[in-house]
Amino acid sequence: MSGWRTDVVVVGAGPTGLALAIGLRQYGVGVEVLEKEARGKREARAGIVWQRALEVLADLGCADALTAAGLSLREVEVFAQGQRVGAMPMRCRDTAFPHPLSIEQDAVERLLGERLAAVGGGVRWSTEAVGLRLGSDGAEVDVRLPDGGTDTVRCGWVVGCEGSHSMVRKELGIPFEGARRPDLQCVQINARADWKQPYDPARSYFFLERGASLGVSPRPGGGYRFFCFRTDPDPSIRRPPGLREMRDLVAEATHEPGVRLWPTDPPWANRARFQDRVAGTLRAGRALLAGDSAHLWAPIGGHGLNTGLRGAHNLAWKLASVVQGRCPEGLLDTYTGEQRRTAHAVMREMRRNLLELPPTPASLRAVRALGPRLMATPAFARRISATLSDLAMGHAGSPLSQGGAGARLPDLPATVAGRRRSLHELLSYDRWTLLAAPGAPVDDERLAAVTGRYAIPVTTFRPRLDRGTERRLPAAALLLVRPDRHIGLAAHDLPALETYIRRWFVRKA
Repeated sequence: MSGWRTDVVVVGAGPTGLALAIGLRQYGVGVEVLEKEARGKREARAGIVWQRALEVLADLGCADALTAAGLSLREVEVFAQGQRVGAMPMRCRDTAFPHPLSIEQDAVERLLGERLAAVGGGVRWSTEAVGLRLGSDGAEVDVRLPDGGTDTVRCGWVVGCEGSHSMVRKELGIPFEGARRPDLQCVQINARADWKQPYDPARSYFFLERGASLGVSPRPGGGYRFFCFRTDPDPSIRRPPGLREMRDLVAEATHEPGVRLWPTDPPWANRARFQDRVAGTLRAGRALLAGDSAHLWAPIGGHGLNTGLRGAHNLAWKLASVVQGRCPEGLLDTYTGEQRRTAHAVMREMRRNLLELPPTPASLRAVRALGPRLMATPAFARRISATLSDLAMGHAGSPLSQGGAGARLPDLPATVAGRRRSLHELLSYDRWTLLAAPGAPVDDERLAAVTGRYAIPVTTFRPRLDRGTERRLPAAALLLVRPDRHIGLAAHDLPALETYIRRWFVRKA
């Protein structure tokens, strides 16, 4: 490895690091992934991929493999103190992935690793990054090799994706702002069950009791993931929950004293406490942070893995654009701002998640009194699904969002050149997309003259939306959509378009 150089070093081969490496390789950027472990994790860990993250995985070329390996969740049924409250569909509109996916983290990592190999990348296992030095035009990463020796890797950029104890973050001296979440633990087990609920691979459950919220989700391979967020009267207990502890907890929450559980093969159980933390910045010169190295919180709603995937998706196209000389380095500052705002927004939303936070007597009364009516209301179900899916998450307020832009482009039906298409069929992760309204007062020749002066990879379409759907988009003649499906610019004329492109892209020689 001596004298080895590459464009980007990614430290950590978890889902975020693998997704980032895939995105960079799809752009043709040289990437090496360093992982101190000898092989990928064999633990189930995170168990759900939401709809927005499935769109991310589609852009990375591996959504089909994941959906084939997972279970599509279509409904959630809720009980409070033994009383059935109701059921809600888990469905979102305007996306090719209307339902979330039950799939465990070890399978996600395996499939991401296969995709990375397919795009010409790989992981250097048993290779630990132990030190970091930054220069004005690159970085040096000190590594401990599999044989115990040491070496130094030289690269243009380094990204820390190695988790909450990130060496990269510590070497950079970036504070991990936040604190421990008090009086909250999560106990989990993968198990088969003999109980009253009929097995349905598309249906999950929540059982609410005072001080405990038990979630039950079907898992690929059979059985369920039982996970319970509960109060934490004895934080000194560190061992994973045993079968008896989980059986007693399930019996109490479901009001089924005769329930029986059997561990799955392979068995898996976990007890976790949490910290709510966000790095003070996600960029310091030629180094960046992503995933749990950048933000960490209680996995209420299952958004840790999902937010890491979305962050990698945001960062990969931006870092590739800088590495390949199309954009100034300042583009990467939009990543740190957008991802920090996203992390704080997820934390705020999950602190209001009444289904998964341990209920209080007041919240239980509210669920029992109001839940049946609310859960039977389609608008309420759509709102909950939109929140959990992350499809409503945008980047309003980012310098990269101009003219009221920043939202994810909804996948609306349209007609393009006489052919029925959906808007997302027009997009591609390797370029920008310019959508011109049918009545836009600019012709293709003038648009090409503006975009052709700059190093922006862009394709222009003139979609005609179905009647009544126009209001779902910003009222503008021109929409410039980023590679990650977010609207960057809503403009009414060519000067506004050129001003935006001039700011973010290098002018061609």
